Amino acid sequence: MAETRNTGAGEKIKVAVIGASGYSGGELIRLLLDHPMVELTFLSAERNAGSIVGAVHPWLRNHPGVTGLKFRPLAELSDVGPVDVAFACLPTGALPGVLPQVTEQAKRVFNLAGDYRLRDEAELREHYPRSAENPAKFDYFVPELAASVPEGRLINLPGCMAVTTIYALYPLFAAPLVRPQVVVDAKTGSTGAGRTAGEHHAERAGNFRVHKLHGHRHTPEIRQAVAEVTGSAPELHFSTFSLDVPRGIMVTAYATLLPGVSTLDVKRAFGKAYVGKRFVRVRTTPRHPQDFPMLKAVVGSNVAEIAVSVRGERVVAVAALDNLIKGAAGQAVQVMNLAYGFDEALGLPLTASAP
Repeated sequence: MAETRNTGAGEKIKVAVIGASGYSGGELIRLLLDHPMVELTFLSAERNAGSIVGAVHPWLRNHPGVTGLKFRPLAELSDVGPVDVAFACLPTGALPGVLPQVTEQAKRVFNLAGDYRLRDEAELREHYPRSAENPAKFDYFVPELAASVPEGRLINLPGCMAVTTIYALYPLFAAPLVRPQVVVDAKTGSTGAGRTAGEHHAERAGNFRVHKLHGHRHTPEIRQAVAEVTGSAPELHFSTFSLDVPRGIMVTAYATLLPGVSTLDVKRAFGKAYVGKRFVRVRTTPRHPQDFPMLKAVVGSNVAEIAVSVRGERVVAVAALDNLIKGAAGQAVQVMNLAYGFDEALGLPLTASAP
């Protein structure tokens, strides 16, 4: 089994992307190609093994770094020797069956899929049965809510809708400022369903519809994460909806303030929670609709925007981010930067792409 180690000062780290033909994998390739401290060593994709990267991800084909770069089956990871980092971008349920192959060659594994996120055995069996059948100890990590990256080799990153919701709820429960009962609706673009989703474009275009009103697997993840960083678990009702956009997530959280909590208390809590956090921006005094978080302010960037509004005892928190960058690939690169002592923002976009 490969041993963990830190690279020397100025030394590039060797990186593999496992499951690199999907949307998150493609976004990781795009970010890593321009990362000055990364040597992109191995890209796996079973169905696309042998294909050049530019043929599978045509939006990457004009980057000089993809010339001659091909996808390979995971079995060939051993041929390239040890890598410092393996990013796992496999479909949910796939990593547990191949984790020994990955850990044999990778010193650290950053997992972008849902496997191993939950700690409760019953919830794990309900939502991620393959993980329950193939147990492994992963540390769950939200970069803005912890002092440092866990020292373990296996790190699980939060889901895109989950982390957007966590950003919205964390300041409210850290104080605490609200009653436990919270209602959240999360709206997501089509890339959130993955590249192999069976939904036809004609059914999604010009439409806005329910995705899942009850029992979404991000619900226990959000409860678990908020409880671990605040000591208080929300009684969460979490519903999801499908947007007619390729990328982006908008979360709206509704809660009731505890007696005596003022509007100023709420604003101070949000400011304190994310002070100095480069990738979570609090919209402190939104007065007009365009002042609140919106997709065109974040899509294309590794930035999450948050705002909060209070009227009487009611509080509404809004958060938005790009599901493929801050909710997946960008967040993963951010964590890699922190783990290896690079500048946290190295290789990551801070501005959105619009209109």
